[in-house]
Amino acid sequence: MKTASLSGSLREGVGKKDANHLRKENRVPGVLYGSGEQKHFSISELDISKLVINPDVFRIQFDLNGQTTDCIIQDVQFHPVTDRIVHVDLLQIIPGKSVRVELPLRTKGTAVGVISGGRLQMLFRRVPVRGLADDLPEEIVIDVTALEIGDNVRVRDISVPNCTVLLNDSTLLAAVKRTRAAMSAASEADEEDGGGDESPAEGGDAPADGGDQASE
Repeated sequence: MKTASLSGSLREGVGKKDANHLRKENRVPGVLYGSGEQKHFSISELDISKLVINPDVFRIQFDLNGQTTDCIIQDVQFHPVTDRIVHVDLLQIIPGKSVRVELPLRTKGTAVGVISGGRLQMLFRRVPVRGLADDLPEEIVIDVTALEIGDNVRVRDISVPNCTVLLNDSTLLAAVKRTRAAMSAASEADEEDGGGDESPAEGGDAPADGGDQASE
């Protein structure tokens, strides 16, 4: 995973009134847990937003009142109207203990089916996996170059070494779909091909033998 650094301050109060006061000062209340002891803190809204809106997953060196903790963002709550971050949960990384993260799913190459007029459809932008922090990659990459129209990629087709993908093996991740334009073009092509098999129009040239001879 990519790494980042953040700093926060321990909260003196943990009530709703205190949390609302922090938000007015553009700070986000949060909880750090994972070691058996919960620590309530506040953090700059701008600093945490830079990581939340980023599609990548970060391993965070979190400085809380001078004590640094290795952690990841476990949960983020947003305001239902403004979409501002109202709360964040950080999970401490414990050596030898697995964590759950959602890794970005990205593609490599251009699908043959797309070149032929199809459209690549991504069913997932992130894939939930579980593993030790040291084993987690920055992203999951699927090579779509060989995909024809109608082909797809499922969970069973990807590999994340030393980690477990938390989706069913048959779950569809990406597929190349036929577009309406491609279907229309194929239909027109079929009509043109069919037109070449029609009998001569009335008044046209008849076969030299009169057309009475049976096919062999």
